[in-house]
Amino acid sequence: MTHARGERAALCDLLDRLGPDAPTLCAGWTTYDLAAHLVLRERRPDAMGGIALKPLAGYTASVQNGLKAKHPYPELVGMVRKPGGVYGLLPFLDEAVNALELFVHHEDVRRAQPSWEPRELSPDLDRLIWKRVSSGARLMLRRSPVGVVLHRLGGGVALGGPRQGARVEVTGTASELLMFCFGRQEHARVELAGDPSAVSRLREAHLGM
Repeated sequence: MTHARGERAALCDLLDRLGPDAPTLCAGWTTYDLAAHLVLRERRPDAMGGIALKPLAGYTASVQNGLKAKHPYPELVGMVRKPGGVYGLLPFLDEAVNALELFVHHEDVRRAQPSWEPRELSPDLDRLIWKRVSSGARLMLRRSPVGVVLHRLGGGVALGGPRQGARVEVTGTASELLMFCFGRQEHARVELAGDPSAVSRLREAHLGM
């Protein structure tokens, strides 16, 4: 089983268990909203633009709400469980594009619940996450107001943010650094070191893809 398939199955099991009204780390979204978002990503390419582009966000939101109106929650979760669109036809593309996306959204649900704890990841998944974090740090941290030095516990360093000015050192496991870089700073178990003002600005920055 690929990492994307494993995260997909675990996320859907959790969604089924929690039901449609549980909170997530995605601002304003319940588990029902997140399920609709994931279906939209894979099955409604015409509406994907609004995920990243604000001028198109209204259309994307309307399509997402339409999916909720059309499909009961268990049905949407069932649609997430099976890769849709091109990802259903090309498993290698599902792994390349969705492994980290599904990991982050799985954690969005897990970490919004009481008493969550970090998962013990397989070495292979840990390596994959760090490979993507280290290669994508510049992109994920492009909106950082300060320079960022990512230190992976166990080895590895990556840089992001402005090349000049204040810098903040962020230390954690690969998965925690991923959550931090994806804009989940408040819920990432990392250690930050640097000028207090710079640390505060980084914590409040809008990071991610």
